[in-house]
Amino acid sequence: MSGPLSGVKIIELAGIGPSPYAAMLLADLGADILRLERANPDAADDPYWDLLLRSRSSVAVNLKHDLGRELVLDLVESADALIEGFRPGVTERLGLGPNDVWARNDKLVYGRMTGWGQEGPLAARAGHDINYIAISGALWPIGRAGDRPVPPLNLVGDFGGGGMLLAFGVVAGILNVRNGGSGQVVDAAMVDGASSLMAMTHSFMNAGLWREERGVNILDTGAHFYEVYEASDGKYVAVGAIERQFYEELLAGLGLSGVELPSQMDRDQWPAMKERFAAIFATKTRDEWTTIFDGTDACVSPVLSPSEAREHPHNQQRQTFASGELAPSPAPRFSRTPGEISRGATTPGSQTREGLARWGVSNERITMLRDAGALG
Repeated sequence: MSGPLSGVKIIELAGIGPSPYAAMLLADLGADILRLERANPDAADDPYWDLLLRSRSSVAVNLKHDLGRELVLDLVESADALIEGFRPGVTERLGLGPNDVWARNDKLVYGRMTGWGQEGPLAARAGHDINYIAISGALWPIGRAGDRPVPPLNLVGDFGGGGMLLAFGVVAGILNVRNGGSGQVVDAAMVDGASSLMAMTHSFMNAGLWREERGVNILDTGAHFYEVYEASDGKYVAVGAIERQFYEELLAGLGLSGVELPSQMDRDQWPAMKERFAAIFATKTRDEWTTIFDGTDACVSPVLSPSEAREHPHNQQRQTFASGELAPSPAPRFSRTPGEISRGATTPGSQTREGLARWGVSNERITMLRDAGALG
């Protein structure tokens, strides 16, 4: 394994969405992770569609079997962390809660991924990204004036406020242990994480610089210089010319240099200026506008589809996407200990023997567990 987390060992109790994303981030950066899941221990080692499962071994384990549970408790003795994404209380009922694993390894960091958190009136309720960002206040501002809020895929709750902050919390917990601390629970709740992502917006509101009305503010499509415009070919151009010097370059590219215009920050004139900009952008194709603004600091970019993004020269030069497929490369980047996709996602359960053997489980025990029904 390469990467800055090489030598870190983590148990992942398989979940969906944000907890696998956290594990993917950690595994891409070198952590040795065993993903324990309900699967076939004899599955063929074939490519699998889910990119979130890459860079780590998928091991079939029946957590409800006494021998399967005992296997997990043995594995945590040499682990730095455990990640789980079940509802509160599930792992405790399985006999794999924090106190159960700390009895074997009191230095273990216990990462818990939920939407609502481990406590609170909603902790036991079902939900999804859209629900968590709704009550965090993050969904409300996303949308155009006079229209309903627009869910930003599941990026804000599941992945930004959830999986990414879980990975951050687990690394922080491991660092604390290595500085002399003890194992502890990392309670990564998407409602908390989404709220954290709103820190700058809260700052603007506290300063009186942000209205709660949608689509009237500087970053929510209220401003004509921070907007998406349709080109003549039905494709789109993104504009983000906030600073005055960038705004001047935007005006030059639009043919508006020297034209008498309202002040850039005159909010009352933003709707009229948006109409004016929209009419100009509608006169050329997306790629023509890309050529016009190429090499400038006007902060104008073509809006690319995911498949187009892979072909963009900047992304190709930086190898932002893994070669040969539409898959993001490991991020962030490290100059001395780069991360890597150590293995593509493969059929769940297909690395049961290899993964357990790597963590010190004998082949004889693996066979016994399989025959007893503790695997899969």
